[in-house]
Amino acid sequence: MKIAKHTFLFFIYFFGNLLVAQQHTSKEYKIIGYVFGDLMEKSEHPIHAEKLTHLNYAFAKIENGEINITNEDDPKHFKTLNTLKSKNPTLKLLISVGGWANAASFPSVASSDSSRTRFANSALQFLQNYRLDGIDLDWEYPKNKETSAFLPEYKENFTLLLAKIRQKLDSFSAKTNNQYLLSVATAPKPDYLKHIEIDKIAKVVDFINIMCYDYHDDWHTSTAHHTNLSTSETDPKKYKQSTAQVVKSYIEAGADPSKLVIGAPFYGRGWKKVNPKNNGLYQPAKGQTFSLNYSSIKDSLRSGKYHRYWDEAAQAPYLWNAKDQIFITYDDPVSLKKKAEFIKTENLGGAMFWQYHGDDGELLESLFLYLKK
Repeated sequence: MKIAKHTFLFFIYFFGNLLVAQQHTSKEYKIIGYVFGDLMEKSEHPIHAEKLTHLNYAFAKIENGEINITNEDDPKHFKTLNTLKSKNPTLKLLISVGGWANAASFPSVASSDSSRTRFANSALQFLQNYRLDGIDLDWEYPKNKETSAFLPEYKENFTLLLAKIRQKLDSFSAKTNNQYLLSVATAPKPDYLKHIEIDKIAKVVDFINIMCYDYHDDWHTSTAHHTNLSTSETDPKKYKQSTAQVVKSYIEAGADPSKLVIGAPFYGRGWKKVNPKNNGLYQPAKGQTFSLNYSSIKDSLRSGKYHRYWDEAAQAPYLWNAKDQIFITYDDPVSLKKKAEFIKTENLGGAMFWQYHGDDGELLESLFLYLKK
């Protein structure tokens, strides 16, 4: 009887672990790309819908308190995007509203129940008109020194605006039996979480796209990684930022890890006239700053003028041109593999990237390979 009992317990243990493992590996991680309408027409590279779960069209504008198209070609672009569903029937198409140019419009839209209702109704109508699956709100940002002053009520109003949109979408979903999605694009900066209610927002939205890049931008007069996964103690900055640190702060503030989608840039940032010490990493720069897409970064490597280095502590690559003293920080297939492993280990929602046509297909292929494995 003891042998039979032990055998029975073994089978329970074995198949229980097997089931857990299968559930873990079968989880569908999100791969969300942002796309610009005008680049859809200019790019030589088609959109590989089969490698995406979601595609966010950037941007719709806010006009008279309602969502509206940014240019007259947008409806044509929406039709083109809908044809992608023949390749991937499960692909979700979202309209991203806001962005840097529309930041000043959000406070008034979110200021009262009537203005929130008007905006939410226009969002629902917009989705119906253009056969889209959801809305992505990109308020950059409730507090921003570059725009109008921050008022304390913005914090709660942002949550209330999202809740109103959620209410309208859910009500319509119940009638049509179609699920409509709501997401937000959020900042990685330390102060950002002080000015939104991320714990409440996480309960309202389907997922949160954290812009895990531009940690070190072109206003800095020194070099550093702009999208590193891990924190490096050799980084001289007082606040040593990294994607792992950003995710940790979101979770500690009350966000559900499974709703967090970490952003990856399909572009790099560079500095000229850089001090050559340490191959340009964490060094002062006296020259011009610039940005370039991943396709151009590959061209730089092929030129033979640049050498690729890997910062093990930061889990990030960088390029150094010793002759011209140029430093470039970026993401590549190796760093994206590390980020995919991080997503799986931390049970996050997936990856987002900005933006689709900065890539020649290599970075998207890496995300697809490592998140769908």
